Amino acid sequence: MSIACVMTESLPEISARRAPRIRRLSRRALPRDTVALARFLIGKLVVRELPGGTAIGRIVETEAYLADDAACHAHRGMTPRNRSLFLEAGHAYVYLCYGTSYMLNMSSESAGIGAGVLLRALEPLHGIELMRRARKGAAIAALARGPGRLAAALKVDRRLDGVDLLSPGPLWIGCDGRGNLDIGQSVRIGLTKAADARLRFFARGSPYVSGPKRLRP
Repeated sequence: MSIACVMTESLPEISARRAPRIRRLSRRALPRDTVALARFLIGKLVVRELPGGTAIGRIVETEAYLADDAACHAHRGMTPRNRSLFLEAGHAYVYLCYGTSYMLNMSSESAGIGAGVLLRALEPLHGIELMRRARKGAAIAALARGPGRLAAALKVDRRLDGVDLLSPGPLWIGCDGRGNLDIGQSVRIGLTKAADARLRFFARGSPYVSGPKRLRP
């Protein structure tokens, strides 16, 4: 068994003809460095268990937010809002951005150190109709292209804040052995603080990556 993944049960929604062997990531395999984790997550799978079925997408874009980073929510210390960022690596940090869109992040350092990786975009793989209903019929390429759309497509909100993404539950991250992608790097998107930091990672050539064309070659 790979040290990077833990086997899970087959997902009933996926047909036997194309059923991938999705493995839940193991905590011991996560890079204990925020930048390394942001790269590591490219190609991994987000699995969302919903009442109507299971939605799955491949991570194609991330951004790293470091403990000493002026753009990181943990920069000024722990608060009730950001305390999930201070959990051991592998927990969900969900926040509401500008009162309109939720954002899904993974805590990325040892317990007590506030840092995380923002999941910016997914390639939809399974449960696409579930995602389309959540996104009011959006085109497949746009379902989860951008962090707000990603959270909306998977029905992620503050109720999932603090969830362990490496344990069985309604939201978890796994791998299927097919995530060996060509990874690009750029500045982050939509920031005013630490805007020049090259802490955004993406799958080159993917039509599901967000941002202007000059930042997704």
